[in-house]
Amino acid sequence: MQVSSINNVKIYNLSHGKSLPEVRHSWIANVQRRIELIQDFDMPTVCTAIKVSRDGQYILAAGTYKPRIRCYDTCQLSLKFERCLDSDVVTFDILSDDYSKLVFLHIDRYVEFHSQHGHYYKTRIPKFGRDFSYHYPSCDLYFVGASSEIYRLNLEQGRFLNSLQTDATQINACDINPVHHLFAAGTLEGRVECWDPRMRTRVALLDCALSSVTEGTEVEGLPSVSALRFNSSLGMAVGTTTGQVLLYDLRSSHPLLVKDHYYGLPIHSLHFHEQLDLVLSADSKIIKMWHRDNGKIFSSIEPPTNINDVCVCPGSGMIFTANEDPKMSTFYIPALGPAPRWCSFLDNLTEELEENPESTVYDDYKFVTRKDLETLGLTHLIGSPLLRAYMHGFFMDIRLYHKVKTMANPFAYEEYRKEKIRQKIEESRVQRVQLKKLPKVNKELAIKLMEEVEDEDALSVKKTKKGTTSILRDDRFKVMFENPDYQVDEQSEEFRLLNPIVSKVGQKRRKQLQRLAEQDGDDEEEEVEGRASSEEEESSDDDKSWVEEVRVQRRLLWAENNARRFKERKQEDRDARLRPRFYQIKDGEEFRSFGDVARKQKMQKASLEQRVKREESLGMLDLADTAVGSKQLTFTLKKVSRSSAIMGCRPCSGKCLIIMVYQLKHRSWQNLILHKPVSPL
Repeated sequence: MQVSSINNVKIYNLSHGKSLPEVRHSWIANVQRRIELIQDFDMPTVCTAIKVSRDGQYILAAGTYKPRIRCYDTCQLSLKFERCLDSDVVTFDILSDDYSKLVFLHIDRYVEFHSQHGHYYKTRIPKFGRDFSYHYPSCDLYFVGASSEIYRLNLEQGRFLNSLQTDATQINACDINPVHHLFAAGTLEGRVECWDPRMRTRVALLDCALSSVTEGTEVEGLPSVSALRFNSSLGMAVGTTTGQVLLYDLRSSHPLLVKDHYYGLPIHSLHFHEQLDLVLSADSKIIKMWHRDNGKIFSSIEPPTNINDVCVCPGSGMIFTANEDPKMSTFYIPALGPAPRWCSFLDNLTEELEENPESTVYDDYKFVTRKDLETLGLTHLIGSPLLRAYMHGFFMDIRLYHKVKTMANPFAYEEYRKEKIRQKIEESRVQRVQLKKLPKVNKELAIKLMEEVEDEDALSVKKTKKGTTSILRDDRFKVMFENPDYQVDEQSEEFRLLNPIVSKVGQKRRKQLQRLAEQDGDDEEEEVEGRASSEEEESSDDDKSWVEEVRVQRRLLWAENNARRFKERKQEDRDARLRPRFYQIKDGEEFRSFGDVARKQKMQKASLEQRVKREESLGMLDLADTAVGSKQLTFTLKKVSRSSAIMGCRPCSGKCLIIMVYQLKHRSWQNLILHKPVSPL
């Protein structure tokens, strides 16, 4: 539900969807604030017309796609039935007090009748219809459309009667007075023709097109009549295609009041509110409520989508609209009247809202940028339900923001308090004698601006720039010299790349000031020949110089970045060396010391000969014969040529095994000879 106040008139949009960011922890509050007055109060695509039965119990709406009619029962606050149609509905009317007798005018010239059980009968009119009205005393239906004739269909006899011939080429709208049953038809030429159904003759003709053009009214094209509505016995409202509403007394041919919507859109709905003596007029953009006597605006409703039709619930402040949107809107205005009987709980609800006004839409959320998230250390929440992406930042709950802010900077409140005290003290010192002093923020910029002002005063330039002379005293730029957040970082990459350009622009400006001063001092002298070319040469040299300075700054920035990255890598290597190492002890091993582990790693890299000698020296290697016999291998390293290695060992008649071994210590290949084992004695 959305609450708006226009001209101090509260308007409750009961069909408004959720406007808060969809955050997981706030779904309970959203459900509590949501009001679904009637279930499934929508259409698949678009709703074209909506009406309420005379007994106030049923709401009927026509829409598309596919073309259909839906009936809602207000006693059950839900859908009663739905019927699909063959074509789209231009308009429809309820002939009975409930939904038992319905008439539909289709876009394909068909007129369809429905009874309580469903479809009853279908007939066709000669021309495409745009509107129709029902005359209750004679049971006649009057159809108007793309023709000069008004077709009459008698429902009692079940046949067409003689048509009424008008002077118009086409007729857009019609209505019948509920008191004396005068029939009125609005034409394409901007006229209103009034007919007496008893005599079947025209009794009056009003020229509304000429009367709609008043002083200060801009009209594009001929104002045609687009809407008609009678009020009591003598009142009538006429809406035009150019956005004007004319109020007439049937006893006069001149309008009592002309109200302009100032949108230039056709008026398609007109209603009267008898209790407050108001007129409700609507185009596709806005619904305006204004006083019938003086035209003073009472309030207005501007939905987010275009309006197709407006229906006012009789005797209440409830308004239904058919929109260019699947959802049909429901507005409740307590100033127009009480809530209908079937939703009387709305009065209590609005009273509670008046006592406890709700906060604005985004008061419970804080908008933060990605830089703010990095400062708070919440970048890991991006993509989670706690942050809702919006434009160039995110929405987060204000309670979470304050909690994280307090944890990130626990002394923020004390700093804020000291800053406020300092500001109060500075404000109290304003009345004292002020000395010329520099601000605490952006001192260099202030000095530069002061020097420029002094140069202009010294050179006595007639045409000074107001922006430069008043920027230090302008309240719009006061925060730039007071708030530390606006401090210019001269070591930043952006400043160092832009500073050469800005400095050159300042130098050019000073040269121009000097040149202007010289011209003012010697106005009668003629311009020296070739002066323009020298100025061009100077400007080109200046351009080359600042380009070179920018290149130098780029090189320096590149070198600084490389040095910083090298320093970071060096620090990472140092940290890696100082970082403790962890070793895994396998099952069955006994940990003695870290030196033992180092010796094991060293022995794994040693050769087989070194390991055997070490084991023999330590007494760990013991070879002995047994009773069943044993074999012993003797390893002897001997340098032999490649030819002898291929031929084999002579003492063993070439039956020994020769293995090529690469020694890392000598970085050379050696032959390892496995001699033929000697059989035991």
